[in-house]
Amino acid sequence: MEDSISLTIDGTEVNVERGTTILKAAEAAGIEIPVLCYFAHTTANGLCRLCVVETEGVRGMQAACVAEASEGSVVHTDSPGVQSARKTILEMLASTVDLSEAPELHKLMQRYDAQPKRFEGGKRRQPEMIDDNPMYIRDYAKCVMCWRCVQVCAADAQYTYAIDFSGRGFNSSIGTFFDKPIPQTTCVFCGQCVGVCPTGALKGKREFLFEQGVAPEDIFQVTRRNGKNQRSLKGPHLDRGG
Repeated sequence: MEDSISLTIDGTEVNVERGTTILKAAEAAGIEIPVLCYFAHTTANGLCRLCVVETEGVRGMQAACVAEASEGSVVHTDSPGVQSARKTILEMLASTVDLSEAPELHKLMQRYDAQPKRFEGGKRRQPEMIDDNPMYIRDYAKCVMCWRCVQVCAADAQYTYAIDFSGRGFNSSIGTFFDKPIPQTTCVFCGQCVGVCPTGALKGKREFLFEQGVAPEDIFQVTRRNGKNQRSLKGPHLDRGG
């Protein structure tokens, strides 16, 4: 068929529709390629590079979530070079960002024997936790800039455009326009950004307060959306030390 192609992935011949990404072609062959920024219901952008693969005859590594499979290509998803690239990415993430609530990344770190201490002494991302609304908290010290929250807030799902990238380089972050508090943005508190966050950088406020040992009746008062009761609960539970 003109609309199908054949390629080899890790020694397995795969037939897929033309235009299929290497990631999807690997899935069709039962081969798992690790991902972080990729999410099945958002547009793939190849940001994190955790899904890189090597294709014979192609210079450099390709992000499998965006690179299209090609006729006759031979792809290696777990070569020594690929393993080294993924290990370094994980080490740099763990040395910079708080991954304490990212169990899937911890599994990958074990798989690739990632050693964050290789980059020990470097600057860490430690912005203050943002508690400016009754529905969820924003702890960007845990943010890996995967862009999932931005995408579901925008054209991939909600069309609200309340959040976007802010800053440059190491100081890049997810933020609101003009750094306004969430209630002053176009946010409709749908919760989709919280649902797609892989690291706990965004978390429902009731869940967060419950984890901190706050009494249920106090949690109810904090999270009620009703004028004078809409407030932040200040106290030691907001400190990073617990």
